[in-house]
Amino acid sequence: DSVPPLRNEAAVHVLRGRMKGIQGHCNSCYMDVALFSLFSCTSVLDSMLFKPFPLCDRNVQSILRDEIVNPLRKTGFVRARSVMHLREQLTEKGQCSSFTNAEKDPEEFLNLIMHQILGIEPLLKLQSEGQEQDCYCYQIFMDKQEDLVVPDVQQLVERSFLSSNLKLVEIPSCFIIQMPRFGKEYKMFSKIIPSLELDITDLLLDSPRECCVCGDVATLECS
Repeated sequence: DSVPPLRNEAAVHVLRGRMKGIQGHCNSCYMDVALFSLFSCTSVLDSMLFKPFPLCDRNVQSILRDEIVNPLRKTGFVRARSVMHLREQLTEKGQCSSFTNAEKDPEEFLNLIMHQILGIEPLLKLQSEGQEQDCYCYQIFMDKQEDLVVPDVQQLVERSFLSSNLKLVEIPSCFIIQMPRFGKEYKMFSKIIPSLELDITDLLLDSPRECCVCGDVATLECS
């Protein structure tokens, strides 16, 4: 079955309140948050649930679709044992025993399920100093900046790309962004405001842009 993602008032009605979302268990938070973000209110990656990719593991695909995504969209709640079922399969396929009990980086989870298990083509093409690299998500790395107290996602992405000298080679079909990491003792930002739209004009390689002085098409770019 295909259950459409939640939208507008329906999303609020289904997802708000106690016993909603994906139940956490045994350091599953990194996976719970990633799955909720990717599937609860958007269909951009629904091909992961149905499409027979070249390397696709149908068992993992059915667990993801039938035990996690569909219940989340229908009732707004996913039991911890459903996520554990997925984690057990990832442990078996990924040859890493710690997927069922240890905290992982979301990027590690996405690379495993998208690349090794489902065989999806990389979603992003980045260029840095003439070298291209393919990836499935972009993790924001940046130094602490005093003028950013409560930043939005737009500011963080732009400054991260600038500090790392990165450009998008092409417009991505899906742009998965991981916010700056923090531990229990330190948080870079107490809050980050979600940008409901993301302007990637200045992040695109060789994209025509307006000169900030004369208004014509720019021929030079400086940081």
